This record gives sequence, C-alpha cells and structure tokens, in this order.
Amino acid sequence: MFDETFAQNWRARYGTEPGCEIPELIRFLGHRSVRKYSDRPISEETAMALFAAAQSAATSSSLQLWSAISVQDTERREEIAKLCDNQVQVKEAPWFFCFFADHHRLRQAALRVGEDPSNLDFAEFYTMAVVDAALAAERMVCAAESLDMGICYIGALRNDPAGVQQFFNLPEGVFGVFGLCVGYPAEDLVAEVKPRLNQDQIWFRETYDQAVSTEEYDGRMRPFYEAQNMKGDYAWSSRSGRRLSLKAMTGREVLLEWLRSRGMLRR
Repeated sequence: MFDETFAQNWRARYGTEPGCEIPELIRFLGHRSVRKYSDRPISEETAMALFAAAQSAATSSSLQLWSAISVQDTERREEIAKLCDNQVQVKEAPWFFCFFADHHRLRQAALRVGEDPSNLDFAEFYTMAVVDAALAAERMVCAAESLDMGICYIGALRNDPAGVQQFFNLPEGVFGVFGLCVGYPAEDLVAEVKPRLNQDQIWFRETYDQAVSTEEYDGRMRPFYEAQNMKGDYAWSSRSGRRLSLKAMTGREVLLEWLRSRGMLRR
C-alpha cells in the first residue's frame, strides 16, 4: 500500500538526506495513522496472532498489568465510537481494541495467595501498568504493519472514563488508556508520513540539552499542515501549546480525581 523508499521516509520525517540507509527498517519509518479502511476482513486467527505478538512485548517484572477488550458487535461499536468523540475509524475499522491499565487481576491473585495488594495504589504501579499497555499495543502495531495493515491509536478513549467504565463493566483498578483501530488501508487512502522533530532535538548525548529549540520544526510542519488542509495556525509550537488549555483536554482534566476514586494513583 505504502511504497516509499527508506530515503524518502527519512526526508519526510526530518527534511534532510538520510544519515544512514537500512532498508530493512522501512516499515518503521513509514508508519502513519490510517483512518480509512478497506472491506478486506481480518480473520479471528490473524487477530489471535496479533494479540500473541502484543503479549510477547516486554512487561515489567512479568506482572502483565494490562488487558485489552475487542469490540466487534455493530451496535456496541457505535456506542464506543460515541465515547471516543464519534471518530469514524472507530466505527469502520475491521478490528477495534481498547487497551487498559489493569490492577484488578494482580490484586485478585495476591489476595488468593494471602498477600497484601494495598500498595497497588502507588504511582509506580500505575506507571508500570500504562507502560505495559503501551508496549503491548505497539508490539501489536508492528506485527500488523508487517502484514501490510494500518492502525490508528484512539486517545479519545480517555475523554469519558466513567462512561468507558460503565460500557465495559470495569472493576476497580482498571483504566482505559487508549483504543486501537486495525485493518487494511482503503485503496484510495492518502496518508502522509508526518514530520518529526530532528533527532538532535529528541536524542541527547550524556546530559539533557535545556537549550533545545523547536523553531526549525515549526518551519517544516507548516507545509504539512497546509497540505492536510488543517485549520488555524500552522506553527507546531503554537498548535501544541494550545493543547495545554483546559478546553483542549476534552474532559480528561478529571482523570486524576477519577483514577483515585477507582483505587489507582493515590500515592
């Protein structure tokens, strides 16, 4: 579906000629969000294999503090889409997974063998659970893209944590981190490789560079925003800075209070 070369994707990411040439990594540099899918089905067996890839990701201390729920029923897919800002790809992707930070399973296991699970409300265990969920999902993504599928992460699963809790009948200690659409890209899909900050603005050597600047990146993002017909200011810094406003948080400003009410992130 996407047939750019390694060098083309490097230039799209950084706006420079490649500093290396490893064609075997082309799939990683060519990643993009896919929001329009073909009717080509993905079998249950393939989904199971993708999930096996997810479970093969690294997990802190083998605690496996994550879970996922797939939503395939048409009516339920419509309902979960409403909880995710009515994003079309949530309704139409062949598979839709929701990934969760999950303390419930370990809590039950600890109680069963007479151990005290009360320390699960430390920030460390919340962090471990979110990291575990992200690592698992990204391993699934890499597996899916190796089969020429496309994906789209759905952060809007966090817009209404109480609604998601009710929709899935989640027990205490389980939090929806993000959704994930998986499917074959539509034939007429146009999805560009999005520029990224240059490596020297992200990758520091030995110590953190506090003088890092995003001005160069603002310049490279401008034509990308224009090509995508995105509204408003075309500078990445100003667009991203506005994401810090309460209005832009789309309900997620209540997450800390909600997490604490559900027995997570209390200490």
